[in-house]
Amino acid sequence: MRILMLGAGGTGGYFGGRLAQAGVDLTFLVRKRRAKQLREGGLQIRSSLGDVDVSVAYVLASDLPATVAAAPFDQVILSCKAYDLDSAMHAIAPAMDAGASLLPILNGLRHYPLLDARFGAGHVLGGLCFISATLSQAGEILHLAPPASITFGERDGDARSPRTLALAGAFSCAGVEHVHAPRIAQAAWIKYSFLTALAAGTCLMRSAVGPIVASEGGEAFMRALYQECLTVSAAAGEPISGDEQGRALSVLLAAGSPIKASMLRDLEGSPGRGAADRGRHAASRARRETARAVAWGGVVPSAGLRRQPRVLKSHAGAAVFDRQRTQDIR
Repeated sequence: MRILMLGAGGTGGYFGGRLAQAGVDLTFLVRKRRAKQLREGGLQIRSSLGDVDVSVAYVLASDLPATVAAAPFDQVILSCKAYDLDSAMHAIAPAMDAGASLLPILNGLRHYPLLDARFGAGHVLGGLCFISATLSQAGEILHLAPPASITFGERDGDARSPRTLALAGAFSCAGVEHVHAPRIAQAAWIKYSFLTALAAGTCLMRSAVGPIVASEGGEAFMRALYQECLTVSAAAGEPISGDEQGRALSVLLAAGSPIKASMLRDLEGSPGRGAADRGRHAASRARRETARAVAWGGVVPSAGLRRQPRVLKSHAGAAVFDRQRTQDIR
């Protein structure tokens, strides 16, 4: 299997680096600054699961058509932020138009209709990941804490499709924790309901989980946020099991926990994440939209993973949770 990984940051760089280390035929699609780092120092991962220092193949978007013409890709893995989706779709188009399949591991659900419209639903798998990682100024991928897992599957439930079996083989070869999910829609809602509650709680309170639950009413607040998300998931036809709820609450209510949503780290001005004025604008908008989303119980699922909510209203606040940035809890 020949894989094109869009992005070599905390998420794409970690999973792509593990695959490359194992000898999987993988090329990173990157911008010029990241290409310079990869050229001069290779791809570097610092992790309690094992460090990686490996030379990797990479390509700029301007050179991708020629690369595809010489040797087409079988699989594209999309690890961009939701707000970069339009430019990412344009960048990967040469590989997709040549017949590759696409595995998106973005947060949220709203990207599926857009990917389906551009590349055809039959070419788009369902996917997600759990990882806490960031890219240092020097270009090292810092894996902050376990887990580091990826989940994927056919959106029609075909558990024996050759392309998903090939992906499972590649991740097995690389020693990457993975789930070849027969019900990828359910897996997506499990993560979405958890992450939305985490983002709403930590961003509204400007705090990690531990201090929130230690404060008066904090545990009830986090429980209520998660219950709102469970209600939405059930309305969308994907109720979350008691076991999965328990796993989510063990994180959302953990005493002394330093965990916070990656969105909050961005609002706090995580080093190297962009210009200060853009950060101030994002923080102002996120405050308005997160509060509005919580007030209305609000996430809006897309048509991309088979099922539609029965009774939900669209509102501006929903979009904030699709903009989650990926470097804390993703």
